Amino acid sequence: MKKRDFIAAVARVSLKGEKSIKRGHPWVYDDELDFNVPELNEGIEYDSVPNGSLIDVISQKGSYLGTGFLSKNSKIRVRILSSNANEKFTDEFWRRRVKYAISYRQTVMKEDICCSRLIFGESDGIPGLTVDLYTDILSTEVLSYGTELVKDVIYKALVDELAAINIEIRGIYERNEAAIRAKEGLALCKGWYKGDFVGVPDSPLTDIVENGIKYTVDVENGQKTGFFLDQKYNRRAVAGLGKGMKVLDCFTHTGSFALNAAKGGAAHVTAVDVSQTAVDMARHNAEVNGLADRMDFICEDVFELLPRLAGEHADYDFIILDPPAFTKSRKTTENAKRGYKEINYRAMRMLPRGGYLATCSCSHFMPNELFFRMLQEAAQDAGVGLKLIEERRAAPDHPVSLSVPETDYLKFYLLQIV
Repeated sequence: MKKRDFIAAVARVSLKGEKSIKRGHPWVYDDELDFNVPELNEGIEYDSVPNGSLIDVISQKGSYLGTGFLSKNSKIRVRILSSNANEKFTDEFWRRRVKYAISYRQTVMKEDICCSRLIFGESDGIPGLTVDLYTDILSTEVLSYGTELVKDVIYKALVDELAAINIEIRGIYERNEAAIRAKEGLALCKGWYKGDFVGVPDSPLTDIVENGIKYTVDVENGQKTGFFLDQKYNRRAVAGLGKGMKVLDCFTHTGSFALNAAKGGAAHVTAVDVSQTAVDMARHNAEVNGLADRMDFICEDVFELLPRLAGEHADYDFIILDPPAFTKSRKTTENAKRGYKEINYRAMRMLPRGGYLATCSCSHFMPNELFFRMLQEAAQDAGVGLKLIEERRAAPDHPVSLSVPETDYLKFYLLQIV
């Protein structure tokens, strides 16, 4: 092959990297690449290649493997965009990716597309980009240098494609605050995106309806991009199971699981969070939805609350555990496992025989096998048995790419104590 005009450089990948690419994984690490390909990079010095450029990756034998964004500051040195040697990566390429992503959500989310994740990074072929739709506002996060360079085209395509299905976007709020941006050589920032195709709203607040429950979403100050959309259908499963039960929702945040349980007919729901701000918002959401008469709220650390409630012989039929990620790296996985085991053990000890437990982990670094083993160990220590009702994942607007394990992060289990 020869170097194409729009390609900044060509890199040869190791055998390990080649196998990974052929399996469909889009990440090529810095120690898997060799830019010393003089027959293709004639007169090109690696140091002079701009960050975010398009790079062709070839095998040890010189065959084309794919094209991706160069990220000079990251251990993930190239993010493969396509393995089609005829692809030109024009604006039309990005519009096509956006169109595919929205069409997929229309199919799998149907009426729920108005509060859904429209772009889920590598799963949608747009590396490092998250885009959530909250009725009439897009909330975004960009974690790839190359994607940052083409975001204008992507945002315009999003606004146009949504207008075509009668969803008018009032504004785009960027939540570019994650520390990983610094590893990409990108500044940390947040604020309204300014473009000639979209406005700048006066307020970061917008209302959404999920599972028939109304929430006010703050795209400026809310967690992540404003709201946790991935548990949408898991909340619906909890609502269907908890009718007539006394429910304890731990780590309630803005009350979404608790509200779904109450709306589903729970006899009473107690919502708990360590943050007073979260508890106040959960109470507000309960009042807005006419559910406050069957709910109460506690501001307390769950690790301290569960032993206290057990000592008071509190009686609950159903306990929900939806904690924040206890680990964000492989180095702390064992510590995280101990944290998950502690709260699950406490919940299992509190519940009666025949009681129900919903428990989950939102950390990719807590693999499903380890989480499942933790549940078995917690049950053994608690002296109870577990009956698996249902094992679930994130809602389908957060699609798992089978060739990218990193996209499979949410584990959710519905269990009965036996």
